[in-house]
Amino acid sequence: MIPSSASTGKGPSSAAEGAACQVQVDPLAALRTPDDPPWDVYLTGTVFLDIIFTGLDSAPVRGTESWARGMGSSPGGVANMATALARLGLKTSLAAAFGDDHYGEYCWDALETGERIDLATSRTVPGWHSPVTVSMAYEGERTMVSHGHEPPPEEPAPDCPPRARAAIASLTPGKRAPWIAQAASRGTRVFADVGWDDTGAWDLAGLADLEHCEAFLPNAEEAMRYTGASSPRAAAHALTEHVPLAVVTLGAEGAYAVDRRTGESAEVPAIEVAALDPTGAGDVFVAGFVTGTLADWPLADRLAFAGLTAALSVQEFGGSLSAPGWSEIGAWWRKVQSVESQEPAALRRYAFLDDLVPEETAARPWPLRRAVPTIGFRSA
Repeated sequence: MIPSSASTGKGPSSAAEGAACQVQVDPLAALRTPDDPPWDVYLTGTVFLDIIFTGLDSAPVRGTESWARGMGSSPGGVANMATALARLGLKTSLAAAFGDDHYGEYCWDALETGERIDLATSRTVPGWHSPVTVSMAYEGERTMVSHGHEPPPEEPAPDCPPRARAAIASLTPGKRAPWIAQAASRGTRVFADVGWDDTGAWDLAGLADLEHCEAFLPNAEEAMRYTGASSPRAAAHALTEHVPLAVVTLGAEGAYAVDRRTGESAEVPAIEVAALDPTGAGDVFVAGFVTGTLADWPLADRLAFAGLTAALSVQEFGGSLSAPGWSEIGAWWRKVQSVESQEPAALRRYAFLDDLVPEETAARPWPLRRAVPTIGFRSA
């Protein structure tokens, strides 16, 4: 394994300033044609305002007051995934409801202006307050408290979902999302993840929209429960009976993937990191894998890249805040190559980055300092 570490520091005071400091890379540049869809990735879901506390020594104890050594705020929920995709250079379109309160305005501005995410299919809902999540990180874990209400329903626009190379869907047991079939019928490649099945049924037949998906990316526990397999790797193979490409994340062990169409399988170990906050790491992993897939990279390279981006993200706090861009990826790659104790075989696993990371990242310091936006705060 290649060890990697980073410390947290305060940087620019807004997401827009932080995004402006990023080195821009288009991973699909060699594949683009005039007939391409307008968007690389489309996704939809709920945007939360995330308020994150870090540096807690332990979980809060009832009846006491806990002080955190770090705190930040950022768009969360589906914004984690959208931000991760945009920072990796993909043209990203997000459909979501935003409250007409200050939180909603802040999240909209951070995503549209700061991250250059297209919000043409999003809407502001008068009188609806933004969902909020408070996340507390300690001992490599997190505890969250959320509050929010469903926005009023809206008839989907005829051009939504828009044409895109790919879409990312979060499947819900027992429910279909009509937009998924609609997107797939237009040639959009659908990548799906899934949350914990609170019903306890763990029935793959209940994930009806899986039939429209190209790839399914559950974690090891989810994969084994849905398939009844005794190991994550066996579960991945079983899932390919239902979807062409199965990717199972293995936590500290890395990730395993099987492609039914080619018969190929790949496994890549995790990168050792000192985790500050795991919020959004799964979203960043999916974003990295989708990027590599759309760029036609080999399966093992896609897994390695997805694992790297997730590892970089957990060293910073917050979901969308911590999503790495090419500046972070490039700085990490230059740094690990300069460490004499690195294993040559481990370095070769990431050699594909040589052709991807821009030269201007070579002179950037490591660890990089990230934006830590605070609502309503303005620098002097």
